[in-house]
Amino acid sequence: MTDRYLKPAKPTNTFNTIVAALTRRGISVLGSRILGVRGRKSGELRTTPVNLLTVDGERYLVAPRGHTQWVRNLRAAGEGTLRVGRRTETFRPTELADADKPEILRAYLRRWWFEVGAFFGPGINAKVPDEKLLEIAPGFPVFRITTA
Repeated sequence: MTDRYLKPAKPTNTFNTIVAALTRRGISVLGSRILGVRGRKSGELRTTPVNLLTVDGERYLVAPRGHTQWVRNLRAAGEGTLRVGRRTETFRPTELADADKPEILRAYLRRWWFEVGAFFGPGINAKVPDEKLLEIAPGFPVFRITTA
């Protein structure tokens, strides 16, 4: 589970393209942002739409597809940017330990289950016990972000 990665299907790529276009124009779709992070090998700026989650005043990025390229790049770069329209902020990520993820995963599922529920697998939703969320936690990177 620690190297879990779900490759996007064509419909997902189409959905992401639409969300990214709206977000670039300043229309956040339920908290969407454009994540910008330098590639760990190329050094080129890579972008992808993400859902920015706020829990108790703290902000988080969750990777529902697992250990994606943006996750690996963010770990290597140690900073990234979040953009909506012309507003861009630079941030520093702190990756959460698996034991700290259940509350965040639950909040993420509560907010975006309709969009990401399939990535969590059958029977996983915001109502499952903490033990089940702890069991799947290694496959779902979570970053607390703070403004740089």
